[in-house]
Order: sequence, then C-alpha cells, then structure tokens
Amino acid sequence: MIANRMGRLVRYIGSLPLLLLTGCSAHGLSRQFLLFRPDGPLAGTDLRFTELDVAVMMAIILPTAAITAFFLMRYRKTSSTAAYAPHWSHSNLIELIVWAIPLLTVGLLGYYSYRGSYDVNPYDPGLLKTKGLPAAGRGHVLNVDVVTTDWQWLFIYPAQHIALANALVIPKGRTVDFHMTSATVVNDFFIPNLAGMIDIMPGMRTKQELVADKIGTYKGYSANFSGGGFSWMGFATKVVPAAQFKAWVRSAQSAPRHLDYAEFNTFARPTKNVNGKTYVFSHVSAGLFDQVIKGVLQGRVYTTPLPPAGAA
Repeated sequence: MIANRMGRLVRYIGSLPLLLLTGCSAHGLSRQFLLFRPDGPLAGTDLRFTELDVAVMMAIILPTAAITAFFLMRYRKTSSTAAYAPHWSHSNLIELIVWAIPLLTVGLLGYYSYRGSYDVNPYDPGLLKTKGLPAAGRGHVLNVDVVTTDWQWLFIYPAQHIALANALVIPKGRTVDFHMTSATVVNDFFIPNLAGMIDIMPGMRTKQELVADKIGTYKGYSANFSGGGFSWMGFATKVVPAAQFKAWVRSAQSAPRHLDYAEFNTFARPTKNVNGKTYVFSHVSAGLFDQVIKGVLQGRVYTTPLPPAGAA
C-alpha cells in the first residue's frame, strides 16, 4: 500500500511540470504527447522512468530555488534579522548536505538508469521476461522484417510470406520481434504508445521488440529527417485480436501483387506518399530482407529525381 502511494506521488510530481505544456490539462497532455498514453509494457516503463527522472530533478531544483530566494531576502544588506558572524568558517551540517544530496541523487539515478536500460533494451528487453507475459506472448513470437526507403515503410512477415507497405498489423498480447534495415538513409522507428525510438541504418540490422496490450490504431513515425517526403513518412499500427490477425494474414496471402527483389527496387524509388497509400504483397521472396542489405553493401542507390532545369 505504501509503495503504491509513493509510486503515485512520484508520478504526479514528475508530470506536474509537463502539464504546463498543455495549459495544465492532463487530457490535453495525453492527447498531444503520445508518450504519455502508453498501451504496452515497454512504453509504460519508458514513461515511468521519465517521470522518476523529472521528479528527482524537481526535488532538487525547487528546494534550491526556494532556499536561494530565502537567503537573498534574509541576508540582504538592509536586513535587520540576519546574524553577523565574521569568524564563521565551517559547518558539518552544510558539508553533509552539499555532499550527501548529490551522491544520493547520482546513485539513485544510476541505479534506475541501469534498471531502465535492462528493462527496455531493444535487442533483449528484460521486462518481457520478468513481467509474466501470457504464454502466447512469450513463446509464439511474431517476426517482422522492416525496410525503410525514401519515403516509405515496408513490413515483411517472413513466416507468412506476405508484406505490407506503409501500415503495420500486429496481434494483441503477442511479442513482436522486429529486424530492421534501411535501403537508403538513416531513419528512426518510433511508435510512441508502444515502444521507444531506435535508429534504422542502411546496410545494418537493428532490432526492436514490443508487446501491445490494447486493441487500437497507433501512429508510427520516422523520427529522423530524411528529405522531401519525410513529412508523409508515417504508418498506422493496427493492434487486433489474434483471430482477426489470422484472418488478415489469410486475406493478404491471396493479394494479387507479389514481391521479389526486382519488384522491391521499383517500390523503393523515392516516393512522397502524400495520400498515405498502403500496399499488400503476397508470395514475398524468401530472404528479401537479406537481399536488401546485400544490395546496399554493394552500392545500390535509389536516386531522387531532380526537377527540370528552370523549374520553380
């Protein structure tokens, strides 16, 4: 009971300065800043550690500011209440405060930084091992290969031999293991409600895992500026029940468009996806993700067409 009350107190203190960003409206805070509306264990843990950091800093900053103002008023030149001690030189109490508080702060934040890094480590999040996920979430991992282009997203489901462009569909309560790379420049994979941000780099493999606790549609972003089509480089993440996900997979496996490396090279041409178009592919070539990485390492580029000379 006491631990729960202390946790709520820390959360309230940590969120207090952030309320100023939205006119002191908690509803506005969650609506405008998706980080404050976690719907997955990893995003929730990120938020809790952020709130803890803010609370600790506020616990230092606010008393320091108050004491500074008090000293300025009490010991000003015209004050008649301040004692005059010309031979004062040392105070054990002040020494204790000056050294103990910073050491305790660094120790506390260091401990929780370690805990947080372990819990949400994108390559092996300890949280998903220790928080008692359902058996379906622990043992039946859904693998998704993610490829970014200029300026689209391609989500490949290798076990299902399907792919979805500019949208993502995942089942509720199931661990999703992402393997990510870029066919062009560095991008960032970011679904604020579900998982933290992580870089996606050309010619390299990046990993991320997440579990979504609630059914719904969430915004996904590229959080690294990458040129003219960056503003439209988003994707909707749809979290659906397991049965609905299986039905969607069966439907996608009958899609008329197929995807091999040659078709991918056509898809990867620089495209400003202004209208948010999505595409479903069936019969995805095995090893396509590895082919994209190999192509980048061999110098494959997708040149952005330049406007005609003299064009405005």
